[in-house]
Amino acid sequence: MKKVLIISYYWPPSGGAGVQRWLKFTKYLRDYGWEPIIYTPENPESPNNDSSLEKDIPKNLTVIKTKIWEPYNFYKVFIGLKKNQKINAAFLTEEKKPKKFEKIAVWIRGNFFIPDARKFWVKPSIKYLQDYLKKNPVDAVISTGPPHSMHLIAQGLKKKLNIPWMADFRDPWTNIDFYAKLMLTPFADKKHKRLELGVLKDADVVTCVGKTWLDELAQIYNSQSTIHNSNKFRFISNGYDPDDYSDEKAEADKKFSIVYIGTLDKSRNPKILWKTISEIVNKNSSFANDLQIKLVGKTDIAVTEDIKNNGLSAYLEKTPYLTHAEVTQVQKTSQVLLLLINNTPNAMGITTGKLFEYFAAKRPILCIGPKGGDADKILEETKGGLISGYEDSQTLETNILYFYNKYKQGNLPSESVNIEKYSRKMLTGEVADVLNSITAR
Repeated sequence: MKKVLIISYYWPPSGGAGVQRWLKFTKYLRDYGWEPIIYTPENPESPNNDSSLEKDIPKNLTVIKTKIWEPYNFYKVFIGLKKNQKINAAFLTEEKKPKKFEKIAVWIRGNFFIPDARKFWVKPSIKYLQDYLKKNPVDAVISTGPPHSMHLIAQGLKKKLNIPWMADFRDPWTNIDFYAKLMLTPFADKKHKRLELGVLKDADVVTCVGKTWLDELAQIYNSQSTIHNSNKFRFISNGYDPDDYSDEKAEADKKFSIVYIGTLDKSRNPKILWKTISEIVNKNSSFANDLQIKLVGKTDIAVTEDIKNNGLSAYLEKTPYLTHAEVTQVQKTSQVLLLLINNTPNAMGITTGKLFEYFAAKRPILCIGPKGGDADKILEETKGGLISGYEDSQTLETNILYFYNKYKQGNLPSESVNIEKYSRKMLTGEVADVLNSITAR
């Protein structure tokens, strides 16, 4: 069995979306002739802990951990957080007033911690892994980002040991939705782009969760490279794990529940949804009696304020955090699952991991996002739900009432078809194909 070293900042007991993709690939890699070895921090700054994920870790898996130094304790003091408080991703704030000096802290973060706050782990990790791999050789290395410092570790190993390397992008680097919010100086912007290009050039294969994002990475590479390799960029989708969704049917909510699961920041705040639901409530007393809005995960204050301003607070049930095992149960009992695509410049390429888990939960999806984007194409292909544009209130109202009328008739199933190719086990086969390809060269 061949061996692959996987460099990932996120690993159980850390929870959240960042851990799912490579935890699930690791779970199934042995089925395709590859023995995974994990390299991860001993003391990461994780958004949440989720012990329910540990069941997916293969038996006798080698997990290498070293300590990481991150500047987050200084960052927390600077913006007025306590040491034990978590730092929210995506510039999400749950309070009305922004934290003290938060804008200055963001500027420092963007311009001094390049590519991210884990940069101080890069050199020690290269040194440690160089010694480790000489005694314990592997056939390939995988890095997964963000944080993109993980790619710099793999790049260092590539240069020193010439090990075949697959760089996996769960999100873009300079095309990520909040890149403009980092308030970068021209020097910092240039450095980010130089580091990104270096990773794209040095990796044997670059993989990405979305087709549009993959094309954008290929364009960055092709614009600066005289060697164009059509096999260098490979699309490997996000997916769902069938093991997380038993065949046992869960009883759906009695209320007409519209449920969003995950972090809900300002860029995802569906102002048009709250306004449209409010208008339906005012016109339709039956709908008003049946409605329930559930938000599961960290929610920006801007979202709850908009819900309040539209007179919908009485319908809101808010849950700050659930483990992944609890989340899958909520998905299965929801009447309608809400998928919100960030209204940002990179929206066309966004296909969040929850989209595929929604398919597996077998509940219909109400999506707000760009028509013609990657998520829209997948919804159309699978018949998994209905989508409306960011400003298309008429289509949104039609979609909501379509689902509501089906609910009243007792006939609101998911119509998802051909979703099997998005199973994590099937997708792991694609990872193995990439690894076999780069080690055979």
